[in-house]
Amino acid sequence: MQVISQPNKNILQIPTFNSVAEQRLHLQQRLAAAFRLFSRFGFDEGIAGHITARDPENPEHFWVNPFGVHFGLIRVSDLILVNQNGEVIYGDSPVNRAAFAIHSQVHAARPDVIAAAHAHSIYGKSWSTLGRLLDPITQDACAFYEDHSLFADYTGVVLDPKEGERISQTLGKNKAIILQNHGLLTVGKTVDEAAWWFITMERSCQAQLLAEAAGKPHLIKPEYASLTHSQVGSHELGWFSFQPLYEMIVQQEPDLLN
Repeated sequence: MQVISQPNKNILQIPTFNSVAEQRLHLQQRLAAAFRLFSRFGFDEGIAGHITARDPENPEHFWVNPFGVHFGLIRVSDLILVNQNGEVIYGDSPVNRAAFAIHSQVHAARPDVIAAAHAHSIYGKSWSTLGRLLDPITQDACAFYEDHSLFADYTGVVLDPKEGERISQTLGKNKAIILQNHGLLTVGKTVDEAAWWFITMERSCQAQLLAEAAGKPHLIKPEYASLTHSQVGSHELGWFSFQPLYEMIVQQEPDLLN
């Protein structure tokens, strides 16, 4: 496959595209890179976890990782395309049923969402057992201040789209949701943004777990938490924060573009 999305030297601007094919390839390359980074950061847990990206030509379809392939091995050519009925219409691998049940409903409920990320990362799933939202105890955590939800109703592996619909309703207009006893899910207007929110939310869970293990954290005052959210929680900042990671992983693992 032709490579058209090498690391972008002008990383200050979200790119525009001259064709659907160019946009699709860019999206696929970002998606493959996100999986490699999730592997690098230890977000893989057997066959669990998925990142989806809405197809630019057929918005009811989404690209996703093939079921049973390790995040650290995924290339652009491994990605599969799934339609609104959960059928694989491009690719030779099956789709994770939970990926379809959750992500199809998130994409259906949120036309603004291009990508959604979910994995069973260690600190995210640990924090999820407490049944609490994250507190604004650090600058980074303020990206999620009044911008994430709690789905406090674990009923087993999500295989029914109706359960995915309830998750999407609880997510509302927010950028992230904590699935109690399960883990984290983040969304964005780009693959880059959704992946970055997951990465930094996982770290915010880790930071709060560590802080509460040591004592009682001091919360940032609401007015300053809200201000900081406007500074570090925008779509553009989420996208931009992913760019150094993308450049790093492409240089170190260029086969992901194949």
